[in-house]
Amino acid sequence: MQSRSPRRVGALVAVGAGALVSVELAAQAVDPTDYEHLVDPRIAERPAETMLVVQATGDPNQVGDAAFGYLFQLYFSIPNRAGGFIPPIPRARWPVDLTTPPDTWIGHYGVSVPEGSGLSGASAPEGMSASVTTWEYGEVAEILHVGPYDQEQPTFDRLLAFVEAQGYVTIGGHEEEYVRGPTMAGPGDPTEYLTILRYRVRKR
Repeated sequence: MQSRSPRRVGALVAVGAGALVSVELAAQAVDPTDYEHLVDPRIAERPAETMLVVQATGDPNQVGDAAFGYLFQLYFSIPNRAGGFIPPIPRARWPVDLTTPPDTWIGHYGVSVPEGSGLSGASAPEGMSASVTTWEYGEVAEILHVGPYDQEQPTFDRLLAFVEAQGYVTIGGHEEEYVRGPTMAGPGDPTEYLTILRYRVRKR
């Protein structure tokens, strides 16, 4: 199992003043007590979800802003989206082998959308593609990381040690869910970032 955390994307980018304000307010409104059950690692069941996904190749420190920007631009063009101008919490999936050079990583930046959603809006920037697809889950191992992205490694290590101790192995790629992080308004307080680290798993 891999034990190296991925590099970090930058601030999330939303398109349109109303969307931007709502993203910022949503980030401010997160109640950390809603995630206390994830402070310790756990195995849980998670259903498959329909996802709007932008695929981008490259170091997430370099391409993350643009990928999330395009993702939210597409999201706000969906007429039947739930939540109005408040989007779902964004996620990203990464290759299993995180020891490869970051500039070769294929990142999948996504948000959940209603079943039957289609693509519309601006064409993809160079080096990116977009799709509506299904993210499979089933049994997952997950844990909440509180604090800066560059201090995730001990939390990763706890999660992977737990997976092994419970007799599981990871399958598929590594996933992060950005409950609270930077916005277009700035980085905020990194000590208050909330990130769920997640792997799909199966019994050994």
